[in-house]
Amino acid sequence: MKLWHKRQVVHQVTDAQPSLSEDIGKRERSYFIKMGIRLVCLILAFTVPAPLPVRLLLFAGAIFLPYVAVIGANAPQRGASSAPDMAETDQNEIPLHRREIGS
Repeated sequence: MKLWHKRQVVHQVTDAQPSLSEDIGKRERSYFIKMGIRLVCLILAFTVPAPLPVRLLLFAGAIFLPYVAVIGANAPQRGASSAPDMAETDQNEIPLHRREIGS
């Protein structure tokens, strides 16, 4: 008769998610880059004597890039789970609803 043992999950440092400040910094940089491109599109649309299709493309960039920038800044980090699945791990941790002050 074989006994089936549940394998213990081993966590590694490389599995750790980046810090909150690092994540916010990346999102802010991405947002500011996209908004900078939007500003360039807007300036070029008004100042460069270009054919109408090119100007329309620049205006479209100026109009739609804020939406793309906000969606990108609010998007969850790639490859990160929203919450760890505690059912899969075999941790000996006190559940949050059972923690008491001073223990």
